[in-house]
Amino acid sequence: MAAAEGREPLLRAGEEEQERQQQQQGRDVVETEEHYKSRWRSIWIMYLTMFLSSVGFSIVIMSVWPYLQKIDPTADASFLGWIIASYSIGQMVASPLFGLWSNYRPRREPLVVSTAISVAANCLYAYVHLPHSHNKYYMLTARALVGFGAGNVAVVRSYIAGATSLTERTSAMANTSACQAVGFILGPVFQTCFTLIGEEGITWKSIHLQLNMYTAPVLFGALLGIINIILTFAIFREHRVDDMGRQCNSINFEREGGVLDQDAEGNIDHVAVVAVNFLFFVILFVFAVFETIATPLTMDMYSWTREKAVFYNGIILSAIGVESVIVFMVVKTLSKKTGERAILHGGLLIILIGFFILLPWGKKLPNIQWQEIKNNSVPQTTPSEMVMPFWSFRAMQLSSNHSEPAGCPITQSWCLNTPMIYLAQYISSDILIGLGYPVCNVMSYTLYSKILGPKPQGVYMGWLTASGSGARILGPVFVSQIYTHLGPRWAFSLICGVVVLSLLVLEIVYKRLIAFSVRHGRMQEESC
Repeated sequence: MAAAEGREPLLRAGEEEQERQQQQQGRDVVETEEHYKSRWRSIWIMYLTMFLSSVGFSIVIMSVWPYLQKIDPTADASFLGWIIASYSIGQMVASPLFGLWSNYRPRREPLVVSTAISVAANCLYAYVHLPHSHNKYYMLTARALVGFGAGNVAVVRSYIAGATSLTERTSAMANTSACQAVGFILGPVFQTCFTLIGEEGITWKSIHLQLNMYTAPVLFGALLGIINIILTFAIFREHRVDDMGRQCNSINFEREGGVLDQDAEGNIDHVAVVAVNFLFFVILFVFAVFETIATPLTMDMYSWTREKAVFYNGIILSAIGVESVIVFMVVKTLSKKTGERAILHGGLLIILIGFFILLPWGKKLPNIQWQEIKNNSVPQTTPSEMVMPFWSFRAMQLSSNHSEPAGCPITQSWCLNTPMIYLAQYISSDILIGLGYPVCNVMSYTLYSKILGPKPQGVYMGWLTASGSGARILGPVFVSQIYTHLGPRWAFSLICGVVVLSLLVLEIVYKRLIAFSVRHGRMQEESC
C-alpha cells in the first residue's frame, strides 16, 4: 500500500513531464515547404522596398539644383541645403511612427501607406513648376514627403528580423543592405539615362505634365512605387519564426486564448540597445562626412575643377558602392566563423585606419587659390547652408564663375600651413572606408535585431533608422564648419577620436551584445 502511494507522485510527475514534452513538440513544428516559400517571397518584397527607398533618394540628387533654379529663380544655394536635408529629416520623423504602427497592426498597412506617400510626393515633385510663386517650397515639401515615406525601412528591417531565424538573420540583413547600396548606385545611373530626354522634353498639355530630364526620374520612381504596392498586396504575407526557425504567431495579432509566447518572456538589455544606436550613429556619421568631404577635399588638395572633382569622385563612390555589395555578400559567410561582434570590431578598426591615413603627413603645401581674394569677398556660411552637402555648396559658388579658380582658397587660412594629402593617401583611404563601412552597417543591424529577439522591433528599428538619418544631417554640418575653418588635420583627427570612442564603447558592452535567446539561456552562444 505504501509502495503504491509512493508511486503516485512519480506517476503524476511523469504525466506532467509528458504533457510538457507534448506542448513543446507542438511548438517545435517543422516549417512546411509552403510556409518557407511564402516567408521568403515576403522577405524579397522587403528587399525591393529597401531598394526603392534608396533609389528615391539618389535618383534626383544630381539634378535638384538645376531644376530648382529653373522653377524658382529666387532660390539660392542655402535653400538647396534645406531641400537635400529634408529627405533625412522626413525619414527621421517617420521611422519611429511607422515602426510603432507595425508593432500593433499588420505590416502591410504602414508599408502600403508609406509607399503611397512616396508615390504622391514624386508626382508632386513633377508638378512643382505649375504654381506661379513659392515653387521652391513645393519642392521642399515634395522631398520631405519622399523622406517621410522612406521611413518604412524601419518596418522592413523589423519584419526581416522577425521572419528569420538567428542563422538566417545575418544573411538576410546583408541582402537588405546590399539592395540599399544597389539602389544608391543605380539612382544616378537612372538619372543619367533620363538626361537624354533633355530639359524641354515633352509636354502633356491636358494634364499639365512636363516630361523632361528633371521630372522623368521621379515619375519612374512613382511607377516603381505603384508596382511595389501591387506586389505587397499580391505576395506579401505576415510571417514570424523564433530564433530557432520555428513557426510562430505574428506579434501583430492576438494569440489564441491569450496564451503568451514563452520565447518573448524576459527583458531586453537596454544598455546594449543604446550602445548599438550610438555605434550606428557613429558609423553613418563618419561615412556621411567621408562622402560629403570628397569633392571639396580633392578640389583643395589637387586643384581639380568642379567638373573634374564631381566626375572623378562619382567614379570613386560608384566603385565603393560595388565594393560594398561584394563585402555584403562575403560578410554573410565570414560571420558564421567569427561572429558578428568580432566583425563589427574589425570594421571599426578598418575605418579608423582609413581616416588616420587621411591625416596630412607630408611637407608639400597645396596650391593656393588667389583669385577669390581679388573680389575682397569671403564666403559666409549661413545656418541653412550647413545642412547641405558641402560639395553642392562649393559647386554652386563656382558655377557662376566662367574662369573657375583652382586650388585651396586663400579664405581658408589653414591652406597656408597644412600639408597636402597625397592622392595615394586619398585612394587608400577610400578603399579602406569602403571596406569598413558596409561591414559595420550590416553587423549593427544584425546584432540589434538579435538583441531585441522576439520582442516587437518596429519602434526600436525606427529609432535606429532615425539615428542614422540624424547622422546624415550632421555630417555635412561637421564638414562645413570644422573642415572649412580648421582644415583636414582637425577634421580627421576629430573623426579618429570619435571612432576610438566607439571602439571603447564596443569593448565595454562587448559581452552584452548577444542574442535575446542566448541571454535568457534558451540557446547556446555558438548558435548565434
